[in-house]
Amino acid sequence: MSPNSAGLAKKMGYTNVHVMLEGVPGWKKAGKSVVASEKFVQTGNIVLVDLRSKEEYEAGHIPRAHNIPMASLADKEDSLPLKAPIVVYANSFVEAQKGYNLIKKWGAKTGSIWPGGVKSWSATGKKLATGPTPAAITWVRQLGKGEVGVAEFQKAMDGNTNQVILDVRTKDEVQTGAFKNSISIPLDQIEKRIAELPKDKEMLIHCSTGARAEMAKAALDKAGLKSRFLRADVECEQGKCAIKD
Repeated sequence: MSPNSAGLAKKMGYTNVHVMLEGVPGWKKAGKSVVASEKFVQTGNIVLVDLRSKEEYEAGHIPRAHNIPMASLADKEDSLPLKAPIVVYANSFVEAQKGYNLIKKWGAKTGSIWPGGVKSWSATGKKLATGPTPAAITWVRQLGKGEVGVAEFQKAMDGNTNQVILDVRTKDEVQTGAFKNSISIPLDQIEKRIAELPKDKEMLIHCSTGARAEMAKAALDKAGLKSRFLRADVECEQGKCAIKD
């Protein structure tokens, strides 16, 4: 999608336009941090970690947050569910970045920073919670609206269900590998090529993260086709693909 957007920008008269082809996955792979939205902190299926001191946390923290002071974070690897989306915050972005880097080093599936911390939360009129941190951190993966689980997706790859795998990555991405029994139609061509999709089967859509797959589902919904999308990292190398749930 980025090259297409760059093309539109040039048509509008912009001249200094560049494209980061690897997108957010490439940004993360390079060791860079990403930030969480306020909505994600408020309602996302996440583990929220407050890196401030015990005293600061108990005086007022963002609801749902667990307290792991930065000073003791290095000893808490086993207490964090690393498959969960983990969001950290502290008194400063620099301090939150330190925690983020350590958690990513442990192999956390998805990590991000809430840059505003408690001050930003309170500034918009939201209330803080008080008191001690919960005794343990628990997290259960929840499928969002329109999502398909990894197990069901993998079963459909065998071709024994009334479902079809729809790959909406670019042609270049598909060249690195693709799932068996899949149809490849890049996201920017979906609306033009809707007729190529079987109307009597459910489409299980994937890309490299789930973002484009969700957009493709919106197009299929509009066309009256039944579909769900996979929200997971899909990595392909040397012709083979793996799902990093």
